[in-house]
This record gives sequence, C-alpha cells and structure tokens, in this order.
Amino acid sequence: MVIGVSIVLIITSLLMMLLVLLHKGKGGGLSDLFGGGVSSSLGSSSVFERNLDRITIFTGIVWFLCIIALNLLMNR
Repeated sequence: MVIGVSIVLIITSLLMMLLVLLHKGKGGGLSDLFGGGVSSSLGSSSVFERNLDRITIFTGIVWFLCIIALNLLMNR
C-alpha cells in the first residue's frame, strides 16, 4: 500500500510541476516558451485557463491526500 501511494505521489508531484509551469504569468512561463504559448494554440484562452485551474486544483488535492495517507501509513 505504501509503495502504491508513493508512486501516485511521485506522479502527482511531476504533474503539479508541469501544470504550474503551464499557467500564464505564473511559474516559469512555459506557456510562452514556444512563441505565443499553449493557450493561443488551443483556442479560447479563458476556457483553457479555467480548465487548467481546475485540473491544477484537483491534482493539488490528490497530491495533498497522498501525503496525508503516506504519513498515516508510515506511522502505523
């Protein structure tokens, strides 16, 4: 069980880094790296940014729950 939660934690950590970098005006500006950004190539930027925010929040919640679960499993 600990190994499974650890794997999910590693995957969500990497995904969180990527999602934060994709946010326009936040992170490292990965969205502007390829001349215009990801949002301009995917259509309406407001819809894309809203969905990106939702995915980032969901991934952050999963990441936080993995940390709590791993702490509880390691203390037993």
